[in-house]
Formats: sequence, structure tokens, C-alpha cells
Amino acid sequence: MSDAAHADGGHHEYGFFRKYIWSTNHKVIGKQFLWSSIFFLFIAGLLALSLRWNLAHPGEPVPVIGKLLFGGEGFVKPEQFTMLTSMHGTIMIFFVIIPILVGAFGNFLIPLHVGTHDMAFPVLNAASYWVFWVGCILILIAGGVGFNDAYWAGWTAYAPLSTLGGPGMTFWLLAMICVGTSSILGAVNYITTIVKMRAPGLGWMRLPLTTWAQFITAILQLIATPVLAAALTMLTFERLGFNFFTPGGLFEGGDITKTTLSHSGGVVLLWQHTFWFYSHPAVYILVLPAMGMASDLLSVGARKPIFGYTAMVASIAAIAGLGFIVWAHHMFMSGMNPYLGMAFMVSTMLIALPSSIKVFNWLGTLWRGQIRFDVPTLNAISFVSMFVIGGLSGIFMAATPVDIHIHDTYFIVAHFHYVVFGGSLFAVFGAIFFWFPKMFGRMMNSTLGKLHWFLTFVFFNTTFFPMHITGLWGMTRRYSDYTNVPMSMDDMQSLNRMITYSAICLGTSQLVFLFNFAWSIWKGKPADANPWQANTLEWTVPSPAPEHNYHVVPTVHHGPYEYGVRDDKDWTPQTETGGGAPPAAGH
Repeated sequence: MSDAAHADGGHHEYGFFRKYIWSTNHKVIGKQFLWSSIFFLFIAGLLALSLRWNLAHPGEPVPVIGKLLFGGEGFVKPEQFTMLTSMHGTIMIFFVIIPILVGAFGNFLIPLHVGTHDMAFPVLNAASYWVFWVGCILILIAGGVGFNDAYWAGWTAYAPLSTLGGPGMTFWLLAMICVGTSSILGAVNYITTIVKMRAPGLGWMRLPLTTWAQFITAILQLIATPVLAAALTMLTFERLGFNFFTPGGLFEGGDITKTTLSHSGGVVLLWQHTFWFYSHPAVYILVLPAMGMASDLLSVGARKPIFGYTAMVASIAAIAGLGFIVWAHHMFMSGMNPYLGMAFMVSTMLIALPSSIKVFNWLGTLWRGQIRFDVPTLNAISFVSMFVIGGLSGIFMAATPVDIHIHDTYFIVAHFHYVVFGGSLFAVFGAIFFWFPKMFGRMMNSTLGKLHWFLTFVFFNTTFFPMHITGLWGMTRRYSDYTNVPMSMDDMQSLNRMITYSAICLGTSQLVFLFNFAWSIWKGKPADANPWQANTLEWTVPSPAPEHNYHVVPTVHHGPYEYGVRDDKDWTPQTETGGGAPPAAGH
């Protein structure tokens, strides 16, 4: 960091431990979440490739990593296939997508976007990361002991299977409690920082959509995560002898072969209700921050103000609100009253309305814009495209009669990955490229970035789109071998092999990103303060951002999307006068 940067943002000399390990600086904590998420992304990817190899070549050893993961000759046993599925889903959702979207970018960007020096509670912020890392260690232990013991309940941990698993299941529960605690601590910090620490002139309707999305996501986390934490605690105590979810005496001494006819005790569906009351809002925790970041990237890339800013904010809030009242659409097959199912079906379909508003406004932002087809913009456009496909397939599952046919098939797998991988991770790749200069003071390589985007876009679609077809054919997820399926056996296996080879190419393509990321930290082109000619406050400080962000708290004069409103240049930073609306009332 230069002397000018030190003078601009304040500087204190810390030792290695205080600066890089137990740091209370929001930017360091954001980068810690980023590194951790990338590490677990590749672990989850290896698990996914092992799953796919077994589906394409059942009974054959998994090349390269088979012996390391499964021992012996490297075969995937049926029970290990279930454990692979559980670990892949758990790690990808709770240790990759949520921490990278919320932990990494929320921590790094919120104080910069609101014009303050750090989070409201810096020590609590550091604690949220290290509680998360306790969960990381526990989930690795769960995977290690799970392959030799029972960890068969899936990432949803449905009772009563989750009450019968061995030590791997216990470590899983403890890991999830730690991750939930981390989310709650982070949400308190984000909400307080945004509400109480905004710069002068920065009214609510002058916040970047990235920060709006993080704010609403934090509200989701603060309300929904304690419900999951309570459910996880109850399930942990059940494994110690209490009875919340398992019908009394159903399994004697953990032996599934010994049953009784007692009707007392717990209720299995209670777990599903408590789990999905969190986990459906969690779907939007996985997506809303990506929506906010993609909005910023599209506006900068198109050199136009975001189309319908107020409608975009309202639609984010509407999606979050509706997300709280639709959880039981995951339970259409549980035997619920048809009238209740109708209520959840209609409320689920209503989410398409605010989602459609966002898609319309993203397209309106691009319409007749001076589009720069750089890496962030390409990834943001891909996010919109994949989100549309995932959203359209979601409408089918919202209808109870259709869901009865496709429930628990690969149609669901395709839908979920289009929303969470095709949606969220394309936005993440674009956001990393976009804010990399502010994080590390250097630019990522554009040629490698475009190569990574192209390979990921092509192989993502050839991997997951065919799963819609296999799902409609009745291919059920979590089964390890489909070679003996009587219907369309040859076609099914041919598609499975094509999907697997595409998945291997998709995984290999991420090595381009990893190389570009690591190489650019040390050898990338030095970045100036505002390489993208963007308007938001973080681009008014040097790259990388100084330790305390702002030497003087900035004054905001207009919104974050003032592009094309001046004659001398096509952007107007929020700190410049002219070209914007008067300061918003109420701040």
C-alpha cells in the first residue's frame, strides 16, 4: 500500500496474527470469507465429479481421487454415494454460496458503499468469521468419519434418518449450528451498519442495489436462521435421548429392524416444517445478493442508469417477504390438506411477479446502452439468462399436480443448479473480477477472464440442461446406479455420460479462474482508483482500499447510477456535485 493510501485512510502497524488472522478490519474479513469459500468450492466440486462419474460408469473406480476418498480400489459404494450427495449439497450451499455472497462481498462492500470506516461491531465481525471456521473444521470431520459411518440423511437431514446416523451426523449438526451462529452475528452487523452509519446525504434511495440486497438478505438471516438453529439443537438433543421428531419407539436402540407400534413421541413433519421455514428463505439468501451485484455490473457495463431503481428495491423486498410464506411447497408430497397446498401453490407462483420485474428492468438497463462486453458484464448477462431458465422451470414445481410427477427427480436438480450455480456463481465470478482491483490493487487478466466465462457458460448448460430431460423420464436423485432402469435404459445412460463429461469439463474450466485469480494478486496490472469509471463510493478511494477507507467521511450528492447525465464524461461519482437529484429527505 502506498504512503498516499496510508495518509488517506489511516494506518496502524499490526503483527501478522493481528493483521491477517484475528483482524477486525471488514476488508480483511471479507477476503478471509472469499478465500475460504473458494477452497470449499473446489472440495464440493470434486465431490460432485465423483457423483457424476459413478452415474456414468457405475461399478468402476473413480479416477485420480477415488482411492483418496473411498479407499480400496476407489469404488463408490451405494451408501457412500448418499454420503457424497449429502456432503456436496451441504458444502456448496452453506460453505460456498452463502459465505461468498454474504460473508465475502457483504463484509467488503457495505462499509465502503455507505461511506464509513468499518462495520458497526468490528470484534463481532471477526467472531462471525472464526465461528464459521469452527463449522468448517467440523464439516470436514463429518465428511472424514461419514464415509466410514452412517451419514445418510442428505443435506436436508430429514428425520428419522438423521436421528440414526453415526458420529458423522453429529459433527454435521454441530457444524451447521456454528454456521448459523455466524450468519446471525453477521446479520446484526450488516443491519446496524447500514441503518446507523450511512454518510451524509446517503438516503435510502441512494444506496447501491448491492447494499440494498445485502440489507434485505440480512433481515432474512436474522429472522429465519434462529428457527434453523432451534431445529438443529433439538435434533442434536434427540440424538442424546430426547424425542422431538421420531415417533416414540419406532426404532429400538437405533436398530432399524426392531420396531414397535407406539404412537407417542415426536413428529417427523415437525423437522420438515422447521427446516424449510429457514431453508426456503435461504434460497433467496443464495440469490438476492447476486441480484444486487448483477444490477450494479449491468448498469456500469451498459453505461446507463439502472432501469426502475425504485421498482428494483421493491421487488427485492417483495421476493424476501413472499419467501417467508411458501416453505411448505417443499412438502407437497407429505400428505397435506389440498386446500393448504393450494395456498402454498398460489403464494409460490406470486414470487414470479417481482422476479419478472427484475428481469424486465435488467433488460431495460441493457436496452440501447453503450454496452461494454467486459468480463463483469458478460457474467452479469449470463446470470440473468440462467436465472430466467431456472425461474421458468420453478413455475412447474409450484404447481402441485406437476410437482407430484417431478418431485425428487433430476428436474429438481436442474432447476436448483440453474438458480444457484448458473445464477449466483455467474454473478460471483463477475463480482470478483469487478471488485478485484479494490481488494488487491491489481486487475485480473481479461483474456483469461473471458475464456473462463465462455467455458463455464457452455459446459454449465451442457451439464445441467439435459437433467430436465432425465428428470422428466423419471430419473430419481440420490440413486447411485441407473443401468438397470427398464425405461429408456440406453438413452438414460447416454445422457448421463454426456452430463458427466460436460461436468468434468466444467470443473476443469474453473482452474482457469483459479490461475487467473492467484496470478493476478501478484502479477496483475496495477489498478488505478476507478478502472471501471463507476459511480459508487468505493471507487473514490485508492486501489486497494486503505485500511480505514476514508480519511474524511464523504458527502453524497446523488444516486449511484448517474451515467450519461453530463456532457464532459458519462459517469458522475456520488461525491461530485451536479448531475443528480437533491439529497434525499430523512437522513
